[in-house]
Amino acid sequence: MGIKFKPLARVNPLDRAADPKYYAAVVANGSVDFETLAEQISEQCTVTETDCLAVLNVLEQNIVRELKQGRIVRLGKLGNFQVSLSSQGFSGLGEVTASAVKKARILFRPSKKMRNLLSNLSYQKVG
Repeated sequence: MGIKFKPLARVNPLDRAADPKYYAAVVANGSVDFETLAEQISEQCTVTETDCLAVLNVLEQNIVRELKQGRIVRLGKLGNFQVSLSSQGFSGLGEVTASAVKKARILFRPSKKMRNLLSNLSYQKVG
C-alpha cells in the first residue's frame, strides 16, 4: 500500500485563460482521533487508555495556550508549532499596526526524522 493520489485540474491564477494543468493530489485515507491514538499508545506501553487520552487533551490545551502567547512550541522528535502572520505592506515603519494583520495561521515544522519519512513513501494512483 502507499499514499493514494488522483489527478486534479488546477487553473493558473496568473493566467486564467490558459488551459488547466493536472497535478497529483493526495486522496485521504481516513483520519485518526485522540481516542484512537490513546488506545494505540496504551497498547504499546503500561499507561492506560484513559491516562493517554487525558495527557493528549492537556497537551492540546497547552499548545493552544502557548501559541496564543506567541511562543514556538517544540515537540521534540515531532517538530515545532508556531503562529505566522500575513499583513498588508507599508512603505513606512510607523504605518505597520495591529490592523495591518490580515490573517494568522499555524505553521508546523516537522523534525528531521519526520521530514525523512517523506523520502520513503510509495504512491498509488486511484481514479
